[in-house]
Amino acid sequence: MKNIPVRQLTLPAKIQPAAGRFKIRRVEDIMGQNDLAHNLHRHSFFFILAIREGYGQHEIDFTPYEVSANSVFFLRPGQVHQLQLKAGSKGYLLEFDHEFYSPKEQTSAQRLRRASNKNHCILETSRFNKIYHTLAYMFEEFTGREPGYNEVIQSNLDIFCIEYIRQGSSAVVAAAHTYTQERLEEFLELLQKHVITNKQVADYLDLMHLSAYQLNDITKSSIGKTPSELINEQIILEAKRHLLATSNQIKDVAEILGYEDVSYFIRFFKKHTGYSPYAFRRQASKF
Repeated sequence: MKNIPVRQLTLPAKIQPAAGRFKIRRVEDIMGQNDLAHNLHRHSFFFILAIREGYGQHEIDFTPYEVSANSVFFLRPGQVHQLQLKAGSKGYLLEFDHEFYSPKEQTSAQRLRRASNKNHCILETSRFNKIYHTLAYMFEEFTGREPGYNEVIQSNLDIFCIEYIRQGSSAVVAAAHTYTQERLEEFLELLQKHVITNKQVADYLDLMHLSAYQLNDITKSSIGKTPSELINEQIILEAKRHLLATSNQIKDVAEILGYEDVSYFIRFFKKHTGYSPYAFRRQASKF
């Protein structure tokens, strides 16, 4: 069985991270005079791409986005994506792992969770400029490496998350009560971590110390879906990731996802997508 290609965050030999890894680069320095094309893969770290000028295509967990001026992309560890950028694009690419930036303070941790749950946003010019200046300051600190530069960068990551979640929030989520929103995001994060082994609503009730009524009220009032629907959506997303990013046989994908009965997995996948896993993979290969 093959796993989805996972890229690790590497640093130049002269940089010895004290705690965690962080890197920020200018897009134009990465690309030079060439187009950039990254095939389907996932990361073990957070990935932020801010494009000031340029265009291309960015597919995140099989949702396609146009890359355009003033666009920002924020990916969580484990998400699958592929990226094409045209020569002449300008901006910043920022990468960091949990060890470098994983705030212990609840408010900051909540901001990171909210920001990284919003994969794409096109900002108004004034908003983008505020974020861009924050990234430019981080780039200056990272390249200068004066004493305390890591702490300065971490503080600016706080600022980045604040500015990013201010822009383009969903009206439904924005209207939700703060507690409800926090518990919803906690549930979604738990799904991303545990859905392979925990596929029943009861599993998450135990982890979150909630009743079935409470969790159902949180998800229905926030995004109009039941906990079971969200669990099934996450399973299907994981299945798509393995079907399209690896050449594994269907029985191997079923096993990776925790299904001993491959026939049951095939029926489940077809029920929720309208395609068998075979047909889904074949259809996707045409594009």
